Amino acid sequence: MDTLQSLFDNNRQWAKDILKTDGDFFEKLSKQQSPKYLWIGCSDSRVPANEIVGLLPGELFVHRNVSNLVVHTDMNCLSVMQYAVSVLQVGHIIVCGHYGCGGVVAAMEERRHGLIDNWLRNVRETYFLYEKELDAIQDASKRVDRLCEINVVNQVFNVCNTTVVQDAWDAGRDLTVHGWIYGITDGLLRDLNVSVSSIAEMRQLGIK
Repeated sequence: MDTLQSLFDNNRQWAKDILKTDGDFFEKLSKQQSPKYLWIGCSDSRVPANEIVGLLPGELFVHRNVSNLVVHTDMNCLSVMQYAVSVLQVGHIIVCGHYGCGGVVAAMEERRHGLIDNWLRNVRETYFLYEKELDAIQDASKRVDRLCEINVVNQVFNVCNTTVVQDAWDAGRDLTVHGWIYGITDGLLRDLNVSVSSIAEMRQLGIK
């Protein structure tokens, strides 16, 4: 039986390295978590949330799914948001996509992929809404990357439209929703300049 011993070895080395920096790290971490940020990102293994923003365990609350979607019927995502905002009192929700997203590529293709097509319907509908703009982009990879950006912006809008966020704003909470995108080819984050801190700002951006 393969017990994946190498992963256990890696874990022990990682814990040892952490303790070299802070001997009480795990003891303090076990008593509480106090992240300032909720990260909603893609499940892609090349986009490790904590690592690309240089944060330690306990500093970033994370939810990931294929193509970083926020769907209003997804109780998993909504429950994560509720806990992050109401219990952990995060001040920022970051929706982060990435260029070259396989889910976005699949949503643009004219073929079946199985069960995942149901999940990606949101992205596919967005593709049809922006089809004219996207089809004008000659380079296929740039066309995909542009839809990756549009998808992030749409998910920011979806986050803003949840009762979780709107109730927080109604209560006077200092909470901002951001849209970012990550470049796998260079390891850099880019701000898509869509940050929303209130219902008024949401309406100014045309979010209904």
